[in-house]
Amino acid sequence: MNISTSPRTSVTPRIGRARRYVETIEYSVADAVRPATLPALRILLGVVFIWFGALKVLGVSPVATIVSGTLPWADPRATVTALGAAEVAFGIALVTGFALRLVLPLMVAHLAGTFLTFVMLPQLMFRDDDPFLLTESGEFVAKNLVLIAATVVLLCHVDTRTARRSADSAGESGVTPVAPADHGWN
Repeated sequence: MNISTSPRTSVTPRIGRARRYVETIEYSVADAVRPATLPALRILLGVVFIWFGALKVLGVSPVATIVSGTLPWADPRATVTALGAAEVAFGIALVTGFALRLVLPLMVAHLAGTFLTFVMLPQLMFRDDDPFLLTESGEFVAKNLVLIAATVVLLCHVDTRTARRSADSAGESGVTPVAPADHGWN
């Protein structure tokens, strides 16, 4: 026995309208925030690099032992300071948008280098020698996978066109710059 007094089909149009309404809102919000996403990613990644790099340069980084232990043949203080200075430079470049085609691949290499700690200091990275049980330090380094992914996203959106020569409009330098694509985040 069917206790429903209204046919099931009467609810379907309301659900369809509600879904379209929610999708309209979703698309509107996505369209509104989309222009800010890449600049926000670039600038916030830069702020993190400046912050963490400055801690290394100032000698107050909580990961100085890990960093210096990863390269035991190098002077620990010099290693930590040099890596911190590089991170600050990367961060400044990200915040300002300067030399991104150079800086972003260097950042990927820098971040990939942090995984050397798993080889050089496994006792600090794994609990009970189990590669699936990371320590706090291991998790700290493993999160660099996300930072690498964010850096690659930015790298994929950098205008890679270079300056081109134009015999007609070249000045004394002989080079006419190509206008960058409007990505809205440079």
